[in-house]
Amino acid sequence: MALPTRTTAPASTFDQDERLRWVERIAHLMDSQFRLPGTSFRFGLDPLLGLIPVVGDLSTLAVSGALLLTMMRHGASGAVVVRMVLNILLDTVIGAIPLLGSLFDFAYKSNERNVALLRRHYAEGRHTGSGKGLIVAAIILFLLIGGLILWGGYWLFRLAWEYFQ
Repeated sequence: MALPTRTTAPASTFDQDERLRWVERIAHLMDSQFRLPGTSFRFGLDPLLGLIPVVGDLSTLAVSGALLLTMMRHGASGAVVVRMVLNILLDTVIGAIPLLGSLFDFAYKSNERNVALLRRHYAEGRHTGSGKGLIVAAIILFLLIGGLILWGGYWLFRLAWEYFQ
């Protein structure tokens, strides 16, 4: 008597895929985990980490990039990925501006916006699978943005050092 083999069918909806639920939980942690007492205002780790110059912005960019790569591997089309990258790019570039960027990070929740885009994409039945070319392009873009943030941080540090000498 042969033992039945257990096969796993691909998840047909967003909620059935554990990795996509993980993406949703991390996005919530980064964007809306905490609530200001007495209000309905929510915020996450993203704006708090953004208060740390350069390192905070790079760490939130890395988390957003990891979430994006996971979503790309699970069926986000090219058009959806472009919108997701633009959300992350806007959050990263404006978030890197001292003071204004910190305020922007509290309001603009790029990770949750990206999860909503993917949910809509799944609901329309347009998820397709892997997008390896897009993954490579996104990695290159994130490395470029990260390098620009490091360069800008170095430049600001050097300027401040010369000013206070």
